[in-house]
Amino acid sequence: MSIFDKEHDPLADRKTLEKHIFKALQAKPPQSLDFELLYRTVKHIFRPEIYGREKIPDCPCLFVGNHSLFALDGGVILPLFLKELGRFPRAMGDRFLFSVAPIANLLLSNGLVMGHPKVCSALMDDQQDLLVFPGGAFEAVKPSTQRYTLQWKERYGFVRMAAKYGYTIVPFGLVGPDDFYSHLYEGHDLPASRAGRLLSSLGILTNNTRTDIFPPLPIGSLGTLLPKPQRCYLGFGEPLDLSNLLGKKLGKKLLRQLRDKVAREIEKQLAELLVIRVIKKDEDGLLRRLLTI
Repeated sequence: MSIFDKEHDPLADRKTLEKHIFKALQAKPPQSLDFELLYRTVKHIFRPEIYGREKIPDCPCLFVGNHSLFALDGGVILPLFLKELGRFPRAMGDRFLFSVAPIANLLLSNGLVMGHPKVCSALMDDQQDLLVFPGGAFEAVKPSTQRYTLQWKERYGFVRMAAKYGYTIVPFGLVGPDDFYSHLYEGHDLPASRAGRLLSSLGILTNNTRTDIFPPLPIGSLGTLLPKPQRCYLGFGEPLDLSNLLGKKLGKKLLRQLRDKVAREIEKQLAELLVIRVIKKDEDGLLRRLLTI
C-alpha cells in the first residue's frame, strides 16, 4: 500500500501509538558523527544566519514556523537549534511519514514525532520543546508562486494544545529552502502531464493517490537533483505566552485570534528576512551565483 493512500493511518492501532509515544519520550539529542557532519555541511553550503535568538525564553516552548518545499527546512534548522541555540525541539511531522517502520524508527531516533494530540500531550507533560509547521504537507508541496506563504487553512490544533498546557509559542520564519529547487511541473499539474501518465502506467499514481499533497517535479543546481546553495535566514518573532490560559478550553473566535497573531509574526519575519537576503546578495561569490541560477 502506498504511503499516499487516503485510507492508510499509521495511528489506527492503539498499541502502535503507545509504542511511538514511549520511543518519543526516550529520544535524546543526536550526537553522532553523522549529525555533526550534517551541521557542518549546512553551515558550509547554506551559510545560515539567525536573527532574534534573544527573544526565545528559557521555558519549554512550542516553536511554530513556515514549512519549506519538500520539508527540507528540518535538515537546516534542527542542527542550528541543537548546536547554536542549545534547544532540542521535537519536530512534529505528518502521519504518513511514519507509515513505514524503518523510516519511522529513523525519524524517531533523530527526535521527530508524529503530529498527534496524544503525542503532543505526552511531550508537553514532559516539559519538552516542540516544533510544528501547521501547514504540514500542503505547505511542503506548494507551487513556486506561493513561496514563503502560509497554507494553514482552518488549523488551530497547535494553539489549542499550547493553551491547554500553558506553553509559550515562539513564531519563526525561514527563508532559503523554498528556493533550493525550481519546479519543472507543479504537483497539481503532474497527473495530467507526460511524466504523470508514465507514473500511472507504473502503478505509482492510482485513483487513491492524494493529489492534494503531490509534490512538484524539482530541478536543482545546474539541472541536477542537488539543492541550490541558497543562503538561509532564520528569524524569531515575539513569543506568545499562553500560561494565563492553562487548562482552559478556547472558543473558535479566540483560537482564530491567537492563530492569526502567530501567523502575522511569521509573515513579518519572512518579509524582513527576504529584504535581508536581497541586501546581502552582493556578498555571494561568483560560484554561488552560478549554482543558484
